[in-house]
Amino acid sequence: MSSMSDRKIKILEAIINDYIASAEPVGSRTIAKKHGFGLSPATIRNEMSDLEEMGYVTAPHTSSGRIPSDKGYRLYVDSVMKKRNLSQEAQEMLANALAHEVTQVGSVMKEIARAVSAITKYTAVATEPVTSQHKIKFIQMLVIDGPVALLMIVTETNVVKNHVVVLPKPIKPTGATKISQILTNILHGSLAHEITGLYAGAVRHKFRQENLDEGMVEPLLSAVLTALMPMAAAQIYTSGLKNILHFPEFADLEKARAIFAALEEREALLSLLEGDPDCNQIRITIGNENKNLLLRDCSIIRAKISINNHFYGNIAIIGPTRMDYAQVMSVLQTALGMMWVQ
Repeated sequence: MSSMSDRKIKILEAIINDYIASAEPVGSRTIAKKHGFGLSPATIRNEMSDLEEMGYVTAPHTSSGRIPSDKGYRLYVDSVMKKRNLSQEAQEMLANALAHEVTQVGSVMKEIARAVSAITKYTAVATEPVTSQHKIKFIQMLVIDGPVALLMIVTETNVVKNHVVVLPKPIKPTGATKISQILTNILHGSLAHEITGLYAGAVRHKFRQENLDEGMVEPLLSAVLTALMPMAAAQIYTSGLKNILHFPEFADLEKARAIFAALEEREALLSLLEGDPDCNQIRITIGNENKNLLLRDCSIIRAKISINNHFYGNIAIIGPTRMDYAQVMSVLQTALGMMWVQ
């Protein structure tokens, strides 16, 4: 950015802001009339030509106006974009979406995706964390009918997984309470893949001490593993998918089909949402920066969702490269702040 004069930066910012608002190439006369800067259209035109040579803007077709390039957007979001306060109405929408006490992490992620999409008018995709990567907090067993029981496994991130288990013989509620305590005491703090024969031996030993049937140990531990291990258990929530069709950039059906195809591929979505596991910041990828070729006409803003320092999942906002980056950043930052204090 050292080679960029303040005048060029102001003109680039004007081009980007106007293009985001209008979806039309921005000309020198428009900038002179709307923004002034105390410069003539001829001077602005020369500066725009320089910006084009530097790769920050391009001239579509034979138009005298310019539109931002991916490089221009990158400079804008990294160094130029101004922080924007979220409107009171939008803040209330977010607050309402997060107002209810939610024990199921999936409900949280679904509501976040819905609210963010409604406010930004872009497509939102969210996922809950893969439970196999999170430690067990407690296990509760509830008798349904005779030998049929419900095993509820809660992780330290408050992900709840339920699994019905059929035991070798009927069990009473008092027995289920004892089993809940034993499983919680032994398995608390462990990851799913750590539940090996050593744990099974410890559970059997405790069952013998409590006069519980050891034949229940295998189906119970199997139920815990079944509930927590599969990658497929991670739910993906999509909201505002049809919003893509509202942008003139995607009036070309082939471009729209490519994006829909990308958003229908489960593995591609999980890869897109996961991103860098060590990064806790809101991240922006623009156009050609996207590894998925089907999303090269899009920008994606991603964030990790945490509530009181417990990881809940990921969210991605997807729109054209002509995205209102300041608005989306404001929405995500506000949502994250609200969730922190819940």
